[in-house]
Amino acid sequence: MKPANGAMTLSEMQEFATFASATQRYVRRSLDIGLDRNDAIERWSRDGVETASIRAQARLYTRLPVIRALLPDDTGLDAIEPFLTPLMTVTAFDLGQGRLTTFAAYRFLYERLIGAEVRPWLPAAFCSAAALPHLHPDLRRKLLQSISEAAATASGWSNRQPAFYPKWVEKVESTALPH
Repeated sequence: MKPANGAMTLSEMQEFATFASATQRYVRRSLDIGLDRNDAIERWSRDGVETASIRAQARLYTRLPVIRALLPDDTGLDAIEPFLTPLMTVTAFDLGQGRLTTFAAYRFLYERLIGAEVRPWLPAAFCSAAALPHLHPDLRRKLLQSISEAAATASGWSNRQPAFYPKWVEKVESTALPH
Protein backbone atom coordinates (compact mmCIF):
# COMPACT_ATOMS: atom_id res chain seq x y z
CA MET A 1 0.00 0.00 0.00
CA LYS A 2 1.23 3.45 -0.85
CA PRO A 3 -0.32 6.80 0.03
CA ALA A 4 -2.44 8.46 -2.61
CA ASN A 5 -0.82 11.27 -4.60
CA GLY A 6 -3.14 13.80 -2.99
CA ALA A 7 -2.08 12.73 0.50
CA MET A 8 1.60 12.99 -0.45
CA THR A 9 1.08 16.43 -1.97
CA LEU A 10 -0.71 17.56 1.19
CA SER A 11 2.13 16.15 3.30
CA GLU A 12 4.69 18.08 1.22
CA MET A 13 2.62 21.26 1.54
CA GLN A 14 2.44 20.79 5.30
CA GLU A 15 6.21 20.32 5.48
CA PHE A 16 6.76 23.49 3.43
CA ALA A 17 4.42 25.39 5.78
CA THR A 18 6.68 24.52 8.74
CA PHE A 19 9.60 26.45 7.23
CA ALA A 20 10.24 30.04 8.25
CA SER A 21 8.88 32.65 5.83
CA ALA A 22 12.43 33.59 4.72
CA THR A 23 13.11 29.93 3.95
CA GLN A 24 9.86 29.60 2.01
CA ARG A 25 10.74 32.69 0.00
CA TYR A 26 14.25 31.39 -0.74
CA VAL A 27 12.92 27.97 -1.81
CA ARG A 28 10.42 29.55 -4.23
CA ARG A 29 13.08 31.92 -5.58
CA SER A 30 15.54 29.04 -6.00
CA LEU A 31 12.97 26.93 -7.83
CA ASP A 32 12.25 29.86 -10.17
CA ILE A 33 15.98 30.08 -10.94
CA GLY A 34 16.80 26.38 -11.00
CA LEU A 35 13.77 25.28 -12.98
CA ASP A 36 13.79 28.41 -15.18
CA ARG A 37 10.19 29.19 -14.21
CA ASN A 38 10.21 32.99 -14.06
CA ASP A 39 12.46 36.04 -14.24
CA ALA A 40 13.82 35.76 -10.71
CA ILE A 41 15.31 39.25 -10.60
CA GLU A 42 12.03 40.85 -11.61
CA ARG A 43 10.01 38.75 -9.17
CA TRP A 44 12.31 38.42 -6.15
CA SER A 45 14.81 41.29 -6.09
CA ARG A 46 14.11 44.02 -3.57
CA ASP A 47 17.46 45.81 -3.83
CA GLY A 48 20.90 45.74 -5.43
CA VAL A 49 22.30 43.24 -2.94
CA GLU A 50 19.49 40.79 -3.66
CA THR A 51 19.91 41.31 -7.42
CA ALA A 52 23.61 40.42 -7.09
CA SER A 53 22.74 37.36 -5.00
CA ILE A 54 20.20 36.17 -7.58
CA ARG A 55 22.72 36.64 -10.40
CA ALA A 56 25.35 34.66 -8.48
CA GLN A 57 22.82 31.94 -7.73
CA ALA A 58 21.79 31.77 -11.38
CA ARG A 59 25.45 31.38 -12.42
CA LEU A 60 25.94 28.52 -9.97
CA TYR A 61 22.63 26.91 -10.90
CA THR A 62 23.88 26.52 -14.49
CA ARG A 63 25.63 23.46 -12.99
CA LEU A 64 22.30 21.77 -12.18
CA PRO A 65 21.93 20.02 -15.56
CA VAL A 66 25.48 18.65 -15.18
CA ILE A 67 24.73 17.50 -11.63
CA ARG A 68 21.56 15.75 -12.84
CA ALA A 69 23.48 14.07 -15.67
CA LEU A 70 26.30 12.90 -13.38
CA LEU A 71 24.04 11.48 -10.67
CA PRO A 72 25.65 8.09 -9.89
CA ASP A 73 23.71 4.88 -10.43
CA ASP A 74 25.60 3.24 -7.59
CA THR A 75 27.88 4.13 -4.71
CA GLY A 76 31.14 3.42 -6.51
CA LEU A 77 33.87 5.83 -5.46
CA ASP A 78 34.91 6.56 -9.05
CA ALA A 79 31.56 8.21 -9.80
CA ILE A 80 31.25 10.46 -6.77
CA GLU A 81 33.94 13.09 -7.34
CA PRO A 82 32.57 14.47 -10.63
CA PHE A 83 29.08 14.47 -9.10
CA LEU A 84 29.61 15.43 -5.48
CA THR A 85 32.01 18.32 -6.11
CA PRO A 86 29.55 20.51 -8.07
CA LEU A 87 26.66 19.43 -5.81
CA MET A 88 28.63 20.47 -2.74
CA THR A 89 29.64 23.78 -4.35
CA VAL A 90 26.03 24.71 -5.14
CA THR A 91 24.98 23.50 -1.68
CA ALA A 92 27.68 25.65 -0.05
CA PHE A 93 26.35 28.71 -1.87
CA ASP A 94 22.75 28.04 -0.81
CA LEU A 95 23.67 27.36 2.81
CA GLY A 96 25.84 30.48 2.81
CA GLN A 97 22.83 32.61 1.96
CA GLY A 98 21.52 31.88 5.46
CA ARG A 99 17.97 31.02 4.40
CA LEU A 100 18.19 27.23 4.36
CA THR A 101 18.84 26.71 8.06
CA THR A 102 17.87 23.04 8.38
CA PHE A 103 18.54 19.81 6.56
CA ALA A 104 14.78 19.43 5.98
CA ALA A 105 14.60 22.73 4.06
CA TYR A 106 17.72 21.84 2.08
CA ARG A 107 16.38 18.37 1.24
CA PHE A 108 13.01 19.84 0.24
CA LEU A 109 14.66 22.23 -2.22
CA TYR A 110 17.20 19.84 -3.70
CA GLU A 111 14.69 17.03 -4.24
CA ARG A 112 12.88 19.47 -6.51
CA LEU A 113 15.94 20.99 -8.18
CA ILE A 114 17.62 17.67 -9.00
CA GLY A 115 15.02 14.93 -8.50
CA ALA A 116 14.24 12.13 -6.06
CA GLU A 117 17.31 10.18 -7.20
CA VAL A 118 19.56 12.65 -5.35
CA ARG A 119 18.20 11.73 -1.90
CA PRO A 120 20.99 9.27 -0.96
CA TRP A 121 23.61 11.92 -1.69
CA LEU A 122 22.02 14.85 0.15
CA PRO A 123 23.29 14.07 3.68
CA ALA A 124 26.91 13.92 2.43
CA ALA A 125 26.64 17.13 0.40
CA PHE A 126 24.81 18.93 3.21
CA CYS A 127 27.20 17.90 5.99
CA SER A 128 30.25 18.65 3.84
CA ALA A 129 29.02 22.10 2.84
CA ALA A 130 27.70 22.88 6.34
CA ALA A 131 31.15 22.24 7.79
CA LEU A 132 32.98 24.61 5.43
CA PRO A 133 34.75 27.57 7.05
CA HIS A 134 32.97 30.23 4.98
CA LEU A 135 29.92 29.80 7.25
CA HIS A 136 29.70 31.48 10.63
CA PRO A 137 30.36 28.94 13.42
CA ASP A 138 26.87 29.47 14.86
CA LEU A 139 25.27 28.72 11.48
CA ARG A 140 27.53 25.68 11.03
CA ARG A 141 26.43 24.38 14.42
CA LYS A 142 22.76 24.98 13.69
CA LEU A 143 22.97 23.31 10.28
CA LEU A 144 24.86 20.25 11.46
CA GLN A 145 22.55 19.80 14.46
CA SER A 146 19.51 19.93 12.18
CA ILE A 147 20.22 16.62 10.44
CA SER A 148 18.71 13.75 12.33
CA GLU A 149 20.51 10.49 12.91
CA ALA A 150 17.80 8.77 10.85
CA ALA A 151 18.46 11.07 7.88
CA ALA A 152 22.21 10.71 8.15
CA THR A 153 22.18 6.91 8.47
CA ALA A 154 19.18 5.89 6.36
CA SER A 155 19.54 2.49 4.77
CA GLY A 156 17.23 3.35 1.90
CA TRP A 157 15.43 6.26 0.25
CA SER A 158 12.18 6.71 -1.56
CA ASN A 159 12.41 7.19 -5.31
CA ARG A 160 9.01 8.91 -5.48
CA GLN A 161 9.34 12.27 -7.21
CA PRO A 162 8.10 15.33 -5.31
CA ALA A 163 4.58 16.42 -6.17
CA PHE A 164 4.41 19.91 -4.66
CA TYR A 165 6.51 22.70 -6.19
CA PRO A 166 5.78 25.96 -4.34
CA LYS A 167 5.36 29.06 -6.46
CA TRP A 168 4.87 32.77 -6.01
CA VAL A 169 1.29 33.64 -5.13
CA GLU A 170 0.06 37.12 -5.93
CA LYS A 171 -1.49 38.96 -3.02
CA VAL A 172 -5.14 39.77 -3.39
CA GLU A 173 -6.53 42.82 -1.65
CA SER A 174 -9.29 41.88 0.78
CA THR A 175 -11.45 44.65 -0.69
CA ALA A 176 -11.24 42.92 -4.08
CA LEU A 177 -12.79 39.71 -2.77
CA PRO A 178 -16.51 39.14 -3.44
CA HIS A 179 -18.73 39.22 -0.37
